[in-house]
Amino acid sequence: MNRTFQIGRNKLMLLQNGTRFFPQLCADIDAAQHHVYLETYIFAADETGRQVSQALQRAALRHVTVRLLLDGIGSAAFPQAWVDDLRTAGVEVQWFRRETGMFNFNRFRLRRLHRKLSVIDSETAYVGGINILNDIPEGEDFDAPRLDYAVRIHGALAQQVHEEMRTLWSVIQRATLRKRIGQIGSRLRRLTRSPTPSFVELKLRDNVGHRRDIEHAYLQAIAGAKHEVVLANAYFLPGRRIRKALLEAAQRGVRVVLLLQGRVEYRLQHYATMFLYQRLMDVGIEIYEYRDSFLHAKVGVVDRGWATVGSSNLDPLSLMLAREANVVVRDEAFSKAPQASLMRAIRTSAVRVERSHLRTVSLLFARISYGLIRWAVNLLGLSKEH
Repeated sequence: MNRTFQIGRNKLMLLQNGTRFFPQLCADIDAAQHHVYLETYIFAADETGRQVSQALQRAALRHVTVRLLLDGIGSAAFPQAWVDDLRTAGVEVQWFRRETGMFNFNRFRLRRLHRKLSVIDSETAYVGGINILNDIPEGEDFDAPRLDYAVRIHGALAQQVHEEMRTLWSVIQRATLRKRIGQIGSRLRRLTRSPTPSFVELKLRDNVGHRRDIEHAYLQAIAGAKHEVVLANAYFLPGRRIRKALLEAAQRGVRVVLLLQGRVEYRLQHYATMFLYQRLMDVGIEIYEYRDSFLHAKVGVVDRGWATVGSSNLDPLSLMLAREANVVVRDEAFSKAPQASLMRAIRTSAVRVERSHLRTVSLLFARISYGLIRWAVNLLGLSKEH
């Protein structure tokens, strides 16, 4: 059974993988009395997707307000028949930037809804990286599920999650330019208020008022690290600021551990990341590749007293373009949970990258891959930001 951590006015539970996440999420949806909001990048038409869809429909049929927001690319394969079933039951379904053309390539097309959020009755919220899909990737001969995490939050922060989700829902619903400007202006006025310091915070990334919030949270934590930094990232291609912070931490004697993707999912991204290995290893940074299945986690732990779990990778898409959401927790007891989980995954399911391993990889191909991604970043006008 997952442990619950009382932190201020919030109760937190770390959930690893879909086997823990989906039963808890569906149980909370089944207990909803007023409203359910759910946002996801991928909503798959598989057994897991069916379970969540049916829970949403059950809630709507008992007159709970249910709103589902799907990304137009990530959930492009979501069947219209499923949408019809949801709407027939009373679920409101909207799409974030639904795409109709294959060759409409620009930076705006890449501004995806990548965050995975849900909130029930403004009392319980989920923040994490788990999409709505089966744990074991279809068509893959894996013995283990993809490694991923979410945090269940019961308490004060759920109200903030609700407000953020409701705002985005309204911005998309009110499609005219005048109403969008009004929504954004109102939101900017609200965001200028100084937040009250908290041990549990929601960190967003968007292109309005939160452009660098998640990146700054990482930078501040790494800069203050005294003993250990552990990062698990599915897609790891950080910009100069985060690379510099990690290098400086290692040079001042902090143990820096990276758990990265060991299975080739996107070849260009995979080899571009490998291009960074040599420089990182030169200062003693430990790099491990997760091999049992796909790694999908986006987790960081610093000095076992600061932790973040969410949807944001440390790569250009997450840090500069997509809408993302992480929870940041400053609590020693809670932080030990993701740290212990990641170190266990390293011991049992990962392989440490050695210098001899680099010689088996075409360094030329890694350099070319990195160069192509840098070229794309420059083409999109993000080079100064990344």
